[in-house]
Amino acid sequence: MIKYHKNILIIACVLAMLAIVMGAFGAHGLKPLISPDSLAVFQTGVTYQMYHALALLAVALIPGLETKKAQGVSRFFLFGTFLFSGSLYFLALKSVLPFSVSFLSPATPVGGLLLIAGWALLVYRIIKME
Repeated sequence: MIKYHKNILIIACVLAMLAIVMGAFGAHGLKPLISPDSLAVFQTGVTYQMYHALALLAVALIPGLETKKAQGVSRFFLFGTFLFSGSLYFLALKSVLPFSVSFLSPATPVGGLLLIAGWALLVYRIIKME
């Protein structure tokens, strides 16, 4: 197995594991602390994190996808997930955090754009595969 593809698999597995941890934390730990609307925002972050962990697994397992091409797609998915889901986690918790997180609001759409760009790049890479 190509070393970089192995790294993508490891990152995907860690991202999926953390999505499960965050989901359990939201369902059990946060329910009494934040509003249902904030809990829904938190759950959206968990859902998109898991989707893109699975997408990273797929990228690493696509036969014939060269390392450099897999790297680009993986970076979009990883940074997009970090910005999108990460900002949603903090924004959902804003009522219980001792500091303001409103500065993170622009990170959510930027993360979403990175996720979309990752999917578009993956489509392009698959079309161009021999």
